[in-house]
Amino acid sequence: MGTWSVEERGSRTASAAGAEVAPWIATLARVGYVAKAVLYMTIGVLAARAAFGDGGRTTDTRGALTSVLGAPFGRAMLIVMALGLLGYAVWRIVQAITDPEHRGSDAKGLAMRASYVVRGLLHAGIAVTAFRLATGNGGGAGGDGERSERWTSRALEAPGGETLVWLVGAGIVAYGIYQLYRAWAAKLSRQLDLGRLSAEASRWVIAVSRFGIGARGVVFALIGVLLLRAATRHDAEQAGGLADSLATLGGVGRWPLGVVALGLVAYGIYELVNARYRRIAAV
Repeated sequence: MGTWSVEERGSRTASAAGAEVAPWIATLARVGYVAKAVLYMTIGVLAARAAFGDGGRTTDTRGALTSVLGAPFGRAMLIVMALGLLGYAVWRIVQAITDPEHRGSDAKGLAMRASYVVRGLLHAGIAVTAFRLATGNGGGAGGDGERSERWTSRALEAPGGETLVWLVGAGIVAYGIYQLYRAWAAKLSRQLDLGRLSAEASRWVIAVSRFGIGARGVVFALIGVLLLRAATRHDAEQAGGLADSLATLGGVGRWPLGVVALGLVAYGIYELVNARYRRIAAV
């Protein structure tokens, strides 16, 4: 992964990005990171068990939430996760508006800020699903894959819909590739305050985080490929979500699935690191 600079070890200084958000938003955002950690670690563990013949399965966020519901105190956990994910969503949208990281208003900056809004809305949707599952209202219709198929089917029936599916698929592939680049090149200490950790601990945290970010990038790139395939074949059933992406890896072999599954567990650890050490700013 290259040499480790002093910067990668983090800093105890306050973030230059800006002032902190309201304490309640920051607290909920951190709970949201914990909720994301639970989701990705659950998905990763189930996929790893499937890869190595231990009775697991490939699943998506809704499947992970359902697994949490079946755990002791599952309903209470889902309500806490829903509140955290909602707080995370609010913070991402605030981030897009106030631009604490100074992304700017050029094309690249606006694209990044728009991605914050998209992430905020997506996690708000997951929060709603978690709350509905916790209250016994069903949690919505179907998982990620079914929703992707429905959206793709409607798009393909509309004028210019095939082009739209192509663009969305290409965008998701590009996002996955960007995550792979970020796993290699990102200066994580700009977002994480790791100064309270030893240099050795910081190196391990960053290495695990990079592995997790890269694995998530592979999953998203494959989701984009599935959409591109659906557009090429004009067949919405070719589209899919996170579970379908992992199942595609499983079709290649148990080791590709196993490695990426462990990477998703690592991404969950990275989200726990975010919950503890992320610099959360708004202006």
